[in-house]
Amino acid sequence: MIEIVPSEEMPSLVERDPRALSDALEQGHIVFFPRCPVPLAGEADLEFLRSGLAEHLSRKNVSWYFASDKLKGLESAPEVAERTHRLLREHARRVREFLEPAMAPFARGWTPGTTSFRPLQERGRALSSHASNELVHVDAGAFGATHGDRILRFFVNVNPREDRVWASKGTFPQLFAEHGRAAGVAGVPADPIVDTQNIGTQISRRNPMREGPLDRAFSSVVRAGSRLLPALKMIDSSPYDRMMRRFHNWMKDTPEFRDSSAGLETFRFPPFSAWMVLTDQVSHACVEGQHALVDTFVVPLANCRLRELSPYEILRSGRAPELPR
Repeated sequence: MIEIVPSEEMPSLVERDPRALSDALEQGHIVFFPRCPVPLAGEADLEFLRSGLAEHLSRKNVSWYFASDKLKGLESAPEVAERTHRLLREHARRVREFLEPAMAPFARGWTPGTTSFRPLQERGRALSSHASNELVHVDAGAFGATHGDRILRFFVNVNPREDRVWASKGTFPQLFAEHGRAAGVAGVPADPIVDTQNIGTQISRRNPMREGPLDRAFSSVVRAGSRLLPALKMIDSSPYDRMMRRFHNWMKDTPEFRDSSAGLETFRFPPFSAWMVLTDQVSHACVEGQHALVDTFVVPLANCRLRELSPYEILRSGRAPELPR
């Protein structure tokens, strides 16, 4: 599941195949950089983030939003918020400057979302099951509905001494095949389209992920309103996003899955390493670690070369391609 990419090999890799990184992501790999390929803030600024933010948190994490250029999650003195705002915005710019040329076809037209700093130890946080990072899940939604587009996250462990530890139980195609029916996301009835020339002959089934008139109208209103109030995006929805949320919640709520070690793998990300992953494609949990930077992007499904592996296509067809674990 881990695809290791030493930073010194990046230029030749991209030159040989500009789809190499995105293909690995679509196949359900975690692309791992043993040394972060993005220039980081100086040690004084990193220590400020590590030691100066936890006591001021008003949310799960502190986040800078690309679309509105706003910082959220802190209740602090203005100088603390201003410095944090600057550091996260600058980090976001450097991540984009690295990723956009590194996988240009995949990044075309994507939507940069949030750049977050996670200052608290993930192990043992008193969070609800649906909010917990410690329980294995696939992501459902990223600052609002995705309508089938992909969720890409780029992580950096800026803890100078401790690894960040992840767990996974496999990719979306594997988990859908094994648990989709129990979770209520496989075998979803689809309306038949009938051949009117031969009454009673079913020729195909309508896409259960297709958005109906009410979905389209609601999303249009949300998009219009979000130009004035960006937070409105969070209430958007679609058949796809509701199905993904159902699977996300089932994974976290169901003891038979949650407490099982079947298929479980763990990964350790050392200090100042980086990794990226399609978090709707790879199940994951952060079971241990403190001090990480996380950038989130929504990538158009149309950019995917291996679209048949995507959650949208699997949910639409009701079938997962057979892949080795």
